[in-house]
Amino acid sequence: MSIARFFYDTCTPFNAVNSVYFQRMVDVIAAIGPGYKAPKYNQLRTNLLGNMKKEVQLVVSSYRSVWEERGCTIMADGWQDRSNRQLINFLVYCKRGTTFVRSIDASDIVKDATTICKLFVELVEWVGSKNVIHLVTDNGANYKAAGVLLQDKYPSIKWSPCAAHCLNLILGDIGKMDIVCNLAKGAASITKFVYNHAFLLAWLRKREGWTEIVHPGPTRFATTFIALKSILEHQHDLQAFFTSKTFKDSRYSKDKKASGVVAVVLDSRFWSDCKVVVGVCGPLIRMLHRRPSIGYVYDGMYRARRAIKNIFKNKKKLYKPITSIFKARWDKQLRRDIHASAYLLNPAFLYDKFNMCTKKEIMDSFVEMVTTLISDRAIQRKCIDEVAIYQDRLGSFARQLAFDSSKSMQPDEWWRVFGCSAPNIQSLAIKILSQTSSSSGCERNWSVFERIHTKKRNRLEHQRLNDLVFVHYNFRLKER
Repeated sequence: MSIARFFYDTCTPFNAVNSVYFQRMVDVIAAIGPGYKAPKYNQLRTNLLGNMKKEVQLVVSSYRSVWEERGCTIMADGWQDRSNRQLINFLVYCKRGTTFVRSIDASDIVKDATTICKLFVELVEWVGSKNVIHLVTDNGANYKAAGVLLQDKYPSIKWSPCAAHCLNLILGDIGKMDIVCNLAKGAASITKFVYNHAFLLAWLRKREGWTEIVHPGPTRFATTFIALKSILEHQHDLQAFFTSKTFKDSRYSKDKKASGVVAVVLDSRFWSDCKVVVGVCGPLIRMLHRRPSIGYVYDGMYRARRAIKNIFKNKKKLYKPITSIFKARWDKQLRRDIHASAYLLNPAFLYDKFNMCTKKEIMDSFVEMVTTLISDRAIQRKCIDEVAIYQDRLGSFARQLAFDSSKSMQPDEWWRVFGCSAPNIQSLAIKILSQTSSSSGCERNWSVFERIHTKKRNRLEHQRLNDLVFVHYNFRLKER
């Protein structure tokens, strides 16, 4: 009861017990036994925070060897807080883990590409320019311009927009189409009617296998399509109710609002359109949830586009409105040399008989990556020569185990184990395939970030809050 009393007295959120450190804390206190003196207020905010910062810095320092061996990605996670401030969180990703570096209030400079680029340069120099392979940011024009400026200064660093953000924008554009807007309104009317009538909801909940309907949200991204999928899964239950004697004999059947909902539920066109839209967006939502590593982005987008064409039975007039959105977002924004090269270097795709590795775009992108990441021309030529060894499965690639493992192993680990017959490409492949395609770190604690960016604080308190955010965010990343 003492723990519960503490939570109630301090209004500490109950989910604090879900922290991986909660039970550890309780165990340590129990091991010491009665009489343990808890740290004082001032200790928590001064020397204990300082000690914890040093502990986190040691973890960050341990990542540097990975940055040197496998390269790393700088992530600029731009977002807007509840006070409408434009904040940027800077993180460094590598295969061992992600490091939170700092958070800045960029409200005054967010539209200035030159100033944003200077922030990128500072972080690149802190990490080491030879260690940075990739820069991932939002899709905004200001970030794109800053990314281009950074590439001019460091040709070996490749910029690309966040793949997850690009997928969200594609879903947002599809969601603005008239057919989707009308379906969303129909789904919302059904959901509202169902949950506003206890009699109807009770009847439906008795159906075998019933699950709650997902409510269409106000967001412009995946929520609408998840809600449409949920409605589609309940089609037969809903139609069974609105055609049942129970409903027809009830007073609800005389309700004016009910007639509109019944019309939607019994409209075969509504359900067929729902099925098409859910089929179109399903591959995109799955990609969004999986947040694929860079070796899978190119193939994922290709498969999503191919699936859309198949849904419309390759009738260009029907699929073009959707694929034109892909063209605007993927072809013009996200499709980059690093994604195409990662596709070629991923053995899961090269050794698939339906691969696209012979496309001119793929090979041109690979050559571009070789010439920008490797300055020694002799090694550049060796890389090009070794492509044939990899493609034709010669040397270490000829092992049956290498082929069998090509789809089950992580591609960078596959190269580490089986790539010794092409040592120059091996090094390049490990660096490219070890990168991420997303710019987001982890769930943000809004209150912590809002306090750090409050202007009315003295320098000492501001530094203390910076340390708190550094410790907090890196703990969250470490335990993710």
